[in-house]
Amino acid sequence: MKKNPYIVTGRIKNDCSSKTRRMKRVADILSHKGSRITSVSPETTVLDALRIMADQNIGSVLVLDGQRYVGIMTERDYSRKVILKGKSSTDTKVSEIMTNDLPHVKPQDTIEFCMQLLSDKNIRYLPVFDNDTLCGIVSINDVVKETILTQEETISHLKDYLHSGI
Repeated sequence: MKKNPYIVTGRIKNDCSSKTRRMKRVADILSHKGSRITSVSPETTVLDALRIMADQNIGSVLVLDGQRYVGIMTERDYSRKVILKGKSSTDTKVSEIMTNDLPHVKPQDTIEFCMQLLSDKNIRYLPVFDNDTLCGIVSINDVVKETILTQEETISHLKDYLHSGI
């Protein structure tokens, strides 16, 4: 098979320009969506946390004790640990139902690594830490959106490549 002069390992090259391709990272997600964090204290009632989540149209809130990350409360936590157990949303504190054992990711971790973690652990959220500093949260939805964006970019590059040979 004849080697194509327009293809270089790690790059897609055409007559107009060459673009380096790299693995997408958590930092890319945070740059698109921002690193805004919605949080509550461990003593917040579940009902108040749910109101915040509804007002912001989000599926989770981080739980911070002062500036220290202690967990996350999600819609899943609410449905399984309050509703199904017959607890009261007004009497139950976030600290009683939050998840505190999620794996953490770093801004330099790849999207593929996040996908694997989310799938293997059957979870929907990953807190992002740079060293010991909380800098954001990545959801399964964020990972899917970034994957779709990457695929669209690849398709565009391939179309450019095909059209450059015509």
